[in-house]
Amino acid sequence: MEILGYTSCRQLSQMLMTILVFHGSEFILAASIHGKSNVTRRDLLISKHYLLALTCSLLEYFLEIFLFPGLKEFWWISNLGFAMVVIGEIIRKLAILTASQAFTHTIRIHRDEQHKLVTCGIYRFLRHPGYSGFLIWSVGTQVMLCNPMSTVAFAVIVWKFFADRIPYEEHFLRRFFGSQYVEYARHVPSGVPFIR
Repeated sequence: MEILGYTSCRQLSQMLMTILVFHGSEFILAASIHGKSNVTRRDLLISKHYLLALTCSLLEYFLEIFLFPGLKEFWWISNLGFAMVVIGEIIRKLAILTASQAFTHTIRIHRDEQHKLVTCGIYRFLRHPGYSGFLIWSVGTQVMLCNPMSTVAFAVIVWKFFADRIPYEEHFLRRFFGSQYVEYARHVPSGVPFIR
């Protein structure tokens, strides 16, 4: 198999488009919801840790396509990963559109007058659909590339990030909304596995 043959060109072009669509749409939605002047490069959600993870996943991809090219030929796995990417993207964007002004890329530690508890739409089924969507999307990118090590690493690292972030965020949500949020959390799952 050629390193830049059909398989790698298809998988890498899907990965590039996936990244461009995800980050571009995050930025566009943030600008349209919160106003262009309130949006910064941080709203692209590209950090040093994220770039390091992507670099490691690409290193794994090229190493495996060179040493074990057959590993990348499991199209049903790659297609499953692409489906995960699409599903994760849809869940996350539904979360952003449903929550509108209440959805931000940073955790609010002070409640403003417009801040309302969103429990409709996708929030009827998941308390944190944005996190759930990102978890599915990020793991899906690695399944799409047939990267076994990065699939596990992305799943563990992203899960751990949300396992720390959700309790911190919910501390403030309970403070802002009191028993209303406690009751909501009792009946609606977080949307991230093993995080109540």
